[in-house]
Amino acid sequence: MKKQLFALLFALVPLTGMAATSSDVPYSMTPDLEDKASLQNGMKLYVNYCLGCHSLEYQRFSRAASDLGMPQDLVEENLIFSSDLLFNDQMEIAMEEEDAANWFGAAPPDLTLHNRLRGSDWIYSYLLTFYKDDEQPTGVNNKVFDMVAMPNVLEPLQGVQEKVCPDAEHQNGEAEGDASCSVLQVTEPGQMSPDEFEEAVYDLTNFLAYVGEPSKLQANTLGPKVLIFIFIFGVIAYLLKREYWRDIH
Repeated sequence: MKKQLFALLFALVPLTGMAATSSDVPYSMTPDLEDKASLQNGMKLYVNYCLGCHSLEYQRFSRAASDLGMPQDLVEENLIFSSDLLFNDQMEIAMEEEDAANWFGAAPPDLTLHNRLRGSDWIYSYLLTFYKDDEQPTGVNNKVFDMVAMPNVLEPLQGVQEKVCPDAEHQNGEAEGDASCSVLQVTEPGQMSPDEFEEAVYDLTNFLAYVGEPSKLQANTLGPKVLIFIFIFGVIAYLLKREYWRDIH
């Protein structure tokens, strides 16, 4: 019995560790896997802005299309840009891992299970908190992931975001570099308003939540049906039991 309890405790440790990664992030979001429009837009954003570097090698275009209610011809025309990829192929990138390591210092990671590793809150906050930093090689930094190597690929949508000081004294430059200058503000607008950009980032994060566990959509659909079946079967089994034992008692 003690061995079983220890095994259970060790099994829960990784879950606790993963949950801790999202505890100190500035924003939070709740994935909605029933919102097909959000998931479809998230997939479109991912293909256009992320799939050039970050593969989803455990996810297929056909599986996503089926789950999200998108016809094959629409996916092939608008979401598969490489002539080497087919509808039933995995969502991989054309860039070779060795080339990526030479160009960027390290190959960009596959993001299929990233939501399960980091959590939705972390990804959502990460995508919202890029800011201008001329001291970094890419010209940007990130409030959640300091000294991030990835450029802000969503900057055309969001615009240029910078750290600003909350009071006039700091804004006049009298305390340049002060730690209190930590409020992020868009100083050069992009293609979207702040509300529209937050909604776009929500959709993108929502899609990554789906990709991390695509069977959850099917499980959510089957769950109520299974519970109804168990209830009906339980009633029938109880009545049958009473019938079998009626003559004995």
